Amino acid sequence: MTRSFRRFARVFALAALVALPAQQAFAGYAHLVIDANSGKTLLSKNADQRNYPASLTKMMVLYKTFEAIHADRIGWNSKIVMTKRGAATVPLKLGIRAGHHFTVREAVNAMIVRSANDVAEAMCDYLSGKSSCGSYLTAGAQKLGMRHTTFRNGSGLPDSKQMSTARDLGQLGLALIRDYPEEYKLFSQSSFVFRGKRIRGHNHLMARYRGMTGIKTGFINASGFNIVTAVQRDGKSLVGVVLGGRTAKSRDDRMAELLDAALPLASRHRTPRFEVPIPLERPGLNAPALVVVNAFVAPTPALRPGEAVSAAVATPRPPAPVVNTASSGGWEIQIAAVDSERAASRLLQEARSAVADSLAAVTAYSQPVLSNGKTLYRARFSGFSDQSAAHSACQDLKRRAYQCLVLANSVNG
Repeated sequence: MTRSFRRFARVFALAALVALPAQQAFAGYAHLVIDANSGKTLLSKNADQRNYPASLTKMMVLYKTFEAIHADRIGWNSKIVMTKRGAATVPLKLGIRAGHHFTVREAVNAMIVRSANDVAEAMCDYLSGKSSCGSYLTAGAQKLGMRHTTFRNGSGLPDSKQMSTARDLGQLGLALIRDYPEEYKLFSQSSFVFRGKRIRGHNHLMARYRGMTGIKTGFINASGFNIVTAVQRDGKSLVGVVLGGRTAKSRDDRMAELLDAALPLASRHRTPRFEVPIPLERPGLNAPALVVVNAFVAPTPALRPGEAVSAAVATPRPPAPVVNTASSGGWEIQIAAVDSERAASRLLQEARSAVADSLAAVTAYSQPVLSNGKTLYRARFSGFSDQSAAHSACQDLKRRAYQCLVLANSVNG
């Protein structure tokens, strides 16, 4: 048997594993529909049952790619080398040979439209650096509150330990829309041009369901047919997940039924302003980085050994005091909301240290707010001279991998 024949046989066998007939799919079924305006779960079934995410995995690679772009670690035209691991994946793929280059833009388009396995693996290899692709994506998922998700690769190809849930994948869909709204618009593409050749996608539901803006489909035999969708219609915004469909058509039909049922239940207004999670990813903080307000509750960043979490006032040492009232400035920044005043104080101190020039002359304060019977503490900087100054400081924070929102001052608004 020749080497080329053995290689062909191996690729054919792996391709067959991915593309077995739909009737052989044996995954458990699950669905979830979330009101993206309020964060409420409108419909669900088996939403916390672990299953194989298949190509929905690429949503996590895309999230981390957008994160790296916003942190100026890469640009849209940065050239990425195709790794041996990426080139060795089975179709669907772009077919770039190991050692050859592709751009970040090409990778993003290929993952969204083509669900290309080779660029997904190579992009993940690049972003993860010295870590493994799987552990890197898993850490990112944990920071978004995806507590029941484990990744082992960037493509979603079969691995018995690569697992997620409908709830976790819905959370990831929300995060893409919330954190990277401009980049998210790329999910509405039905095709893209790769080096002179037009490549078409296979999210057929998007073309037939009014108001759908994306997001991603996926299939391996172990998972069945999966999909995460987002719909914006008449001021309402939904994120839906279906896992374990028996065929692509039945999966799409089921998703359309769920969205039809959920739309009358959805809110037209976001209530209140901060009702979706705000992830924070900062170098040097060894902690779960999901922080939330209102409907979503997540862990407080880890404290140092022996340091108790409590609602007691943590008075930072000068020159960076954290107080519990806003200053008189007309604009402010919120970087997080957490479940203790001590945690809010620490986050504010760390942020001020990270961008001292922009935050030296403003006041750091924590604001308690009651949400679903639980007190949360908004971590804010107040006292910016104008909206432009607040936006400039927010951009400085984002360059250091913080998330932030610019607001009219709640006292002097």
